[in-house]
Amino acid sequence: MADGTPGYIVVEGPVGAGKSALAERLAAAFGREPLLERATQNPFLSKFHPGQDTAALASQLYFLLEHIGQVRALRQTDLFEAGRIADFLVDTDRLFAEAVLSADELNLYHQVHDSLAIELPTPDLVIYLQASVEALSRRVRAYGKGYEKRTGADYLKKISDLYVDFFYHYDAAPLLIINTTELDFSADYGDFAALLDYLKDLSPGRRYFNPGEP
Repeated sequence: MADGTPGYIVVEGPVGAGKSALAERLAAAFGREPLLERATQNPFLSKFHPGQDTAALASQLYFLLEHIGQVRALRQTDLFEAGRIADFLVDTDRLFAEAVLSADELNLYHQVHDSLAIELPTPDLVIYLQASVEALSRRVRAYGKGYEKRTGADYLKKISDLYVDFFYHYDAAPLLIINTTELDFSADYGDFAALLDYLKDLSPGRRYFNPGEP
């Protein structure tokens, strides 16, 4: 991009890490349109409870199809070339499926995923937000959507661990890892301002953002 920041940025992380809020803030700061997950439109979430399989498969398949459709629709427009900042990565959809589906359901899910998630654009940068399970739980209780508040600490730990393992091996795109346990991106100064400056001169590869360190 002309301002030196990557064009297609994805902000990812477990529930409570702050990915949607940061994606929206970055989009506003860089003058771009956010590409946000439309979770509240999933008709199966009202029936989904971690640990119960009533609507797990339907819920996960809906998210997969919705995410792939959003990215494909965007790629067909000139808006994609202008840069986008998303709060989901299709590749991580399977982490939630692995957390809640039975072996047979997961096998079916992977077949659908592998047949559809092809030729999707690769992000220019992925920002992976981490946080302690205690911080995730606290934020979900305070700010989470209705379905998110039904998740317990055990589920959040499972999802968090799956994210850690996924991004430990991730090399499809440049990766910036941020532990948000003690960071606050809600203000226009401090941590958020430091992140904006960091993104404007970010070198390729795997990087870590620690604003308190030299």
